[in-house]
Amino acid sequence: MDLGINQIIHEEGTFSAPLGVLDRYRTYSADLHRNPRGIVDRFAANRVYDLYNTAHPFTGIHVTEKGLELLEKYVTDVRSVIGYEVPLAVDHFGHIGVEDCIKLSRRIEKYNLAWLEDMIPWQYTDQYVRLSRASTTPICTGEDIYLKEGFRPLLEAGAVSVIHPDVLSAGGIMETKKIGDLAQDHGVAMALHMAESPIACLAAAHVAVATENFLALEFHSVDVPWWDDLVSGPVRPIVDRGWITPSEAPGLGIESLRDEVIREHLSSGSAGIWRSTDEWDAEFSHDRTWS
Repeated sequence: MDLGINQIIHEEGTFSAPLGVLDRYRTYSADLHRNPRGIVDRFAANRVYDLYNTAHPFTGIHVTEKGLELLEKYVTDVRSVIGYEVPLAVDHFGHIGVEDCIKLSRRIEKYNLAWLEDMIPWQYTDQYVRLSRASTTPICTGEDIYLKEGFRPLLEAGAVSVIHPDVLSAGGIMETKKIGDLAQDHGVAMALHMAESPIACLAAAHVAVATENFLALEFHSVDVPWWDDLVSGPVRPIVDRGWITPSEAPGLGIESLRDEVIREHLSSGSAGIWRSTDEWDAEFSHDRTWS
């Protein structure tokens, strides 16, 4: 689940920050949630880009005691519903520095969390070492890392307990298998990031069953009733109460991509499928190498 500063950014007294920073977060976070691609004014778009692409150590945002209380209450409420036998992992903390990440991790470690994910950019190996040594909760990162060489510094430094590669961005099925094996050599578990189509899901599932230190496969489409219909071939439902049933078909077990389903569920304003992507050369996005 998400647990971060955007959840409480509009509550007074939850943060301290350099002059104007909190106001910009409050304004732009509301705008982006209403219409994430609807910022027409280029100056405003640049301000949003600068705001959300300022790495965690440089924002100057600090969580107050009131902020920590509200974030802890959120975790308390979730645990009261799901109990303690269900693993609970936490992500999307927002751009706060490692010191505040340590404060928050200590505050919520009593809730027996499965891991704390991407608390800071993955490139800061030494900060991940500080964080992991200060917390009894497993520390996780990796969805933005490319190739096993990108994971090596974190693993060799003992900075994480869980790695989190994505097959589509880590370098493919074989490369992700190599990443998992490298992590296993360092006593680190592998969860797989996956917020994509059934094709990527089944590719990740193939890596999972071939990797001894596999922990869990992420899945974001449980509330999307047509997600299975994007492809033909796999056993349906593809994900059934937390499990994927292997297909007897070769390869990933997918026979075809169903264009008619894609067309039916295109975003409003989309002109069609399999078109030129030249228009994306000028699109605004949160393009960065870290989460």
